[in-house]
Amino acid sequence: MTTYTTAASPPPDRDPSSSSDEESPPSSSLTFDKERHVAFLEMMYHMLPYHYQSQEINHLTLAYFVISGLDILGSLDRVDKDAVAAWVLSLQSNPEDKAELNGGQFYGFCGSRSSQFSSDNDGILIHNHSHLASTYCALSILKTVGYNLSSIDSKLISMSIRNLQQPDGSFLPIHIGAETDLRFIYCAAAICFMLEDWSGMDREKTKDYIFKCQSYDGGFGMIPGSESHGGGTYCAVASLSLMGCIEDDVLSKSAASSIIDIPLLLEWCLQRQAADGGFQGRANKPSDTCYAFWVGAVLRILGGSKLIDGTALRRFLLSCQSEVFPDTLKNGN
Repeated sequence: MTTYTTAASPPPDRDPSSSSDEESPPSSSLTFDKERHVAFLEMMYHMLPYHYQSQEINHLTLAYFVISGLDILGSLDRVDKDAVAAWVLSLQSNPEDKAELNGGQFYGFCGSRSSQFSSDNDGILIHNHSHLASTYCALSILKTVGYNLSSIDSKLISMSIRNLQQPDGSFLPIHIGAETDLRFIYCAAAICFMLEDWSGMDREKTKDYIFKCQSYDGGFGMIPGSESHGGGTYCAVASLSLMGCIEDDVLSKSAASSIIDIPLLLEWCLQRQAADGGFQGRANKPSDTCYAFWVGAVLRILGGSKLIDGTALRRFLLSCQSEVFPDTLKNGN
């Protein structure tokens, strides 16, 4: 979770797009050090650094970032793909008998061993804490390493995912209850898309819920009536795209139709690029590298990525690279 602070404004007598030599990041940081990034991700593949031990329950999500990162960097050969697939598959929940299928549970993937085998107050093991986000990450990893998804019981996932959809079209992440927002709609849509089976979702209800999340300024809040947010906007637009509710590269269509206000959305996204070249997630907040994806991906889906200042964005992203490895890499702890 990002901790936000108040953004510092540039002096009024200075062009915010310009920078002096002494304010510019070191030239070494403006080069993408691929091997250093690969080494960090490879280290994360082999062990969970102590910084992340409190996130053990999200082990599968961390693995998703590692595997997808290595894949993007063209270094997926650094991992044992079969071992990765076997580990992911071992986290899938399955009913002990067919009678359990009508019990309202979700049979997807658990986020870690500790969430897979937790205990109730009587010390009895509870074997199903499968989570919608963990299931999205699991299927994404399997596809990335080349595993054939037809080999898993996709019908079980598709059938039980309906147990998570609420009357308003939103989704719970887990059958025992939690918050509902656009994050889990995106996870559900991505799962249905990857499995090529939409039987687990009432798309009309979902579409209506997403529509209600678009704010007056064009962005999307996580829930209806909330402040526009870069992450929520991505989840909304990506979900609609996966569901076939908006056209790819809609801005290039002369007579495009959409259930959402595309021009207002485009304006909101473009306004998120700050003076430092990076993207902010909300108005009047500092730039953060993650929003280069969340907001940038929305613009890519709409066909508007050419409208941003790509040079400034690249400079901002490269300036955010760490100059040194974490202690876990240097000390081998």
